[in-house]
Amino acid sequence: MVENYLPILVFIVLGILFGIAPILAGYMMGPSKPDSVKLSPYECGFEAFEDARMKFDVRFYLVAILFIIFDLEIAFLFPWAVVLDEIGMFGLVAMAVFLGILVIGFIYEWKKGALEWE
Repeated sequence: MVENYLPILVFIVLGILFGIAPILAGYMMGPSKPDSVKLSPYECGFEAFEDARMKFDVRFYLVAILFIIFDLEIAFLFPWAVVLDEIGMFGLVAMAVFLGILVIGFIYEWKKGALEWE
């Protein structure tokens, strides 16, 4: 039973080592010479004008949410396309309903002007 999981355990341990080893090597061997310039806040090469906790326009969040929604749509389309022959007509209708709901939401957002940028 254990021999079935041994390769997985080896890959997990190697993955952790390959992820942590460069970080530790850089921390232990890298120079540490902090000064006021290195420790100052940095935004695009100049000093920050406002507080970092300033309010953003809601359109930034709306565009991010729309991106996530349509990105997930594509993530569901690839596995569906691979097994379409196996799932048959039921899978085709289920995906058509799913895409129809997303298209209705997309049209609603378009009509409300959420995709317009000033």
